Amino acid sequence: MTKELITFILEARKRGFSDNQIREAILDKGWPVKSMESAFDSFNPKFKLKNQVQVFLSDDLLKKLDKRAKKNMLAISEQIEDILRRSCINTKKSLADEKLDDKLVGLFSRKK
Repeated sequence: MTKELITFILEARKRGFSDNQIREAILDKGWPVKSMESAFDSFNPKFKLKNQVQVFLSDDLLKKLDKRAKKNMLAISEQIEDILRRSCINTKKSLADEKLDDKLVGLFSRKK
């Protein structure tokens, strides 16, 4: 991991670029993925690339999520994580009561 890469990431964040945009720029410049991820991990080692999911949201949906996040005093990413976590918990509870041969079918079946 080089100091140059860390400096680049810090400067890009100050200018308002997202981490995904920064990653794309780093890869376009030919940096190895391992070096890039090591530099990002030095800022926040709790989260790794394998724990991240990239989702493209419409402007309308993003505005709704932002409003909901502000109401709950969360960042948008935290709000999305909370929604996903609650959804998984509720799905487990609702599927536990049903008698299905295949629980995956239950996830994608409409309830009457």
